[in-house]
Amino acid sequence: MRIAILGWGSLIGDPGDLPRLGDWQPGGPVLPIEFSRVSAEGRLTLVIDPANGQPVSTRFITSARSHLDRAIGDLRVRERTIAEYIGYVNLNLNLNRARAARRCRTTAVADTVRDWASVHGFDAVIWTDLRPNFEVKTGGPFSVERAVEYLHSLVEPTAQAAREYIQGAPEEVDTPLRRRLQEDDWLRP
Repeated sequence: MRIAILGWGSLIGDPGDLPRLGDWQPGGPVLPIEFSRVSAEGRLTLVIDPANGQPVSTRFITSARSHLDRAIGDLRVRERTIAEYIGYVNLNLNLNRARAARRCRTTAVADTVRDWASVHGFDAVIWTDLRPNFEVKTGGPFSVERAVEYLHSLVEPTAQAAREYIQGAPEEVDTPLRRRLQEDDWLRP
């Protein structure tokens, strides 16, 4: 089984011990991505966000594993999360060619990933499928202005860690929030 791992944030620059073959490649599926998750450390991190995300071309790398459950377990360990938050599509269980076995929060994302995998010769694809949580953590819905206010409220060293995370995202992660932060110089302490 040939399995792709998708990335759009810190996983690309710091894959840790994630078993993989080769290097990260551009040209992964285009997904709605935004810095709309507040991490345990207080940074805003990138997640698939169908409501607020900007279409972003993700990157991909081939897993060193040939069993889907093992590849999911590897990514779960790297991301320090539970298996429920590792999304996947498995084209090998595609009984009627129209659908694939999947675990994903949205059908549109699963369909996009499935179509990409089919074109690129992968049997399965996995990715981190954490939910946006900005509203839960801050008490109000996500917007670029509210996110800028949130980031400006951070104190050191959390503010510096938040800057480093945003600056470390691949250049193709060109979201409205990132553009706004570049305009107001917040990314430069």
